[in-house]
Amino acid sequence: MNAPTTANEDLLYSVEDGIARITFNRPQARNAMTFAMYDRMAEICQEINADRSIKALILTGAGDKAFASGTDISQFRAFKSAQDALDYEARIDRVLGTLEQCRVPVIAAIAGACTGGGAGIAACCDLRIGTETTRMGFPIARTLGNCLSMSNISRIVALVGPARTKDMIFKARLVEAQEALALGLLNEVVPDVETLQRRADETAKLVASHAPLTLEATKEAVRRIRRTLSREEGEDLILKAYMSEDFREGMDAFLNKRAPVWKGK
Repeated sequence: MNAPTTANEDLLYSVEDGIARITFNRPQARNAMTFAMYDRMAEICQEINADRSIKALILTGAGDKAFASGTDISQFRAFKSAQDALDYEARIDRVLGTLEQCRVPVIAAIAGACTGGGAGIAACCDLRIGTETTRMGFPIARTLGNCLSMSNISRIVALVGPARTKDMIFKARLVEAQEALALGLLNEVVPDVETLQRRADETAKLVASHAPLTLEATKEAVRRIRRTLSREEGEDLILKAYMSEDFREGMDAFLNKRAPVWKGK
């Protein structure tokens, strides 16, 4: 069975032999995510939950430059009020929560940049395979001056611990593939994109051959053990960052390709 492409082909979706595949298909924009792409990804996860013939899901990015480089920054221009900031984080939390709770094993095949919202997506996946070019992180302290939601912070802390989470975000650095492997951000590193796609397919077929209820129960048990703090528990932090002069400055600097001038207010 094959599913049609969707979201004006910015997000491609297909199913073959019980393996679903989502491809973020904006290579000209380093696969930056539009709101429509986020929403369609969540819809697909819900469709998979209702279709027992699907046994695994692969997420990947088109080309070799990026898995996904985060949310398309131009969409932040519409932010006018505190509610806009809260609504944005609520939307992303809903999408990532739906991805995290997708009943089948989710495998991220990551080549190139996996940053911001892209790294948030990867953190929701069950298995992450990278290439030697993979770089992961949240460079928001030197780009936009916003912050991660409590649920996103919870996922990263669960993967690498609080000290390494702060190291990544404070230094606004991208973790290279071999370090990401050592930290647990990646489960495996392969040489190139061709090998990556083949290995993702092999891994998906392997987990698809195993007892689905065992995988579902294990996945849900791990999720319950690692309690994800809710967005509401961090609304004050979201507003502090998104309503700041620094966020406006960071967005303008990013879109105009200049260095931001931070004021701390």
